[in-house]
Amino acid sequence: MAKTKELSKDTRNKIVDLHQAGKTESAIGKQLGVKKPTVGAIIRKWKTYKTTDNLPRSGAPHKISPRGVKMITRTVSKNPRTTRGDLVNDLQKAGTKVTKATISNTLRRQGLKSCSARRVPLLKPVHVRARLKFAREHLDDPEEDWENVIWSDETKIELFGKNSTCRVWRRKNAELHPKNTIPTVKHGGGNIMLWGCFSAKGTGRLIRVKERMNGAMYREILSKTSFHQQGH
Repeated sequence: MAKTKELSKDTRNKIVDLHQAGKTESAIGKQLGVKKPTVGAIIRKWKTYKTTDNLPRSGAPHKISPRGVKMITRTVSKNPRTTRGDLVNDLQKAGTKVTKATISNTLRRQGLKSCSARRVPLLKPVHVRARLKFAREHLDDPEEDWENVIWSDETKIELFGKNSTCRVWRRKNAELHPKNTIPTVKHGGGNIMLWGCFSAKGTGRLIRVKERMNGAMYREILSKTSFHQQGH
């Protein structure tokens, strides 16, 4: 059956105005080119709800009860790596049989989406506190001060666990929450050490470090860096 064209809000309001002016449903329909049953329905809606706006449609009932929605939402909030299969089994134990697609749709309506976990450096609480302290201390530093700073670091390329992705349930802009990330390390079993840096002028060369890094080696590397600043 073809879907009927929805009347504009302006037309619906005109129907009510003509009705209040004493026009019959037939006369209103002829004047506006609208079928009489439609005119009658608009007028009845206005008498009942005092509005001509479209009312929310009930639609098909959700397959998961509000209690079930709270349960699976709470589960993935505690453990974002919970799989759809786990949630299907949890609901089945509670007496609700659903598909994995229903799980995805339900969580999406709660603002939760399945995304690949971000890989981030493994930071201990002491590291987090130190970095936050540094950021707060220099929050108001003039922009030109940062033009005299070089940021550098070394990393050891290694095989660390499985090089596979992990999916998590998370809300928008929550990709860096600790629960939604995969911590990585820079030491223990690597086979090549690299040094790199960047400044306000751009990035420096990526340099392979074949020996243990010390002060003399660090100064030598900096002297070969094209954007090296005096005193840094």
